[in-house]
Amino acid sequence: MEALMDRFFLGNKVWDWLIALGMMILGIALVKIARHLLMGKIKKWAEKTKTSFDDFVVTIVEKSVLPFLAILCIYWSLQWLDNPPKPHWEEVAMLLVTTYFILLTLTAAVQYFAMSFLKTQEDGATKQKQARGLLIILKFVIWAMGIMFLLDNLGYNISTIIAGLGIGGIAIALAAQTILGDLFSYFVILFDRPFEIDDFIVVDDLAGVVEYIGVKTTRIRTLSGEQLICSNKNLTDSRIHNFKRMERRRVVLSIGVTYQTPADVLASIPPMVKKIISLQSNVFYDRGHFSGF
Repeated sequence: MEALMDRFFLGNKVWDWLIALGMMILGIALVKIARHLLMGKIKKWAEKTKTSFDDFVVTIVEKSVLPFLAILCIYWSLQWLDNPPKPHWEEVAMLLVTTYFILLTLTAAVQYFAMSFLKTQEDGATKQKQARGLLIILKFVIWAMGIMFLLDNLGYNISTIIAGLGIGGIAIALAAQTILGDLFSYFVILFDRPFEIDDFIVVDDLAGVVEYIGVKTTRIRTLSGEQLICSNKNLTDSRIHNFKRMERRRVVLSIGVTYQTPADVLASIPPMVKKIISLQSNVFYDRGHFSGF
């Protein structure tokens, strides 16, 4: 038995492989126990609190921290083995995993804090829907920066990559002017807010309720029932009538009388109309006058 344990397998003794395997199983078992026992109690406690921050922390721990700890146990167990000095494949793999979970946590935190801030604003639910496209762009930027950081730590010259991306970006920008125009129009809609989700708008000869505002297009449910998809640039370049923000609707009524009507009767018509309208609720009388023959 001792001779078997002293045999070498893939550059390491069988005994060392067994120790590493035992450390790996023990570490993963501890993580599993923490997930089922400790996290269960923390979840129940978080559900009783009024704030949502503890729920966010619990979610991050469950989806990012615990899986990372399980992978970290595998990495630590492999350190027991006598690996060749180069290449350190386990270190590269650990760097990839660490970067992935950090970016995953960072994007989740950005989304949580952004949505929590918008929720406290006026029409928070509507603003949360509108900000989804912006969050996609922010996530893309975070992941792009994270990948650059990863490549730099792996020994690649990122200055050359950035220079190449700069030249490529100019070419892409020239080739995708329409898409970039819609993207900038999306920011105009998001920050200037000419209309929002659930607003009833009229654009040229088309009318409907705004259902979705995306990075490139806005979707409108028309009065006839179909969904109208418009580019953001087309909307910002058009004259938009936003009826949801209309506080009052002005209606002009013309009353016709015969030519034989005496002047004193004509003069008494505006006060009569004003008295009739004033008796109605949520209706205001503006003015009345003789219009013409």
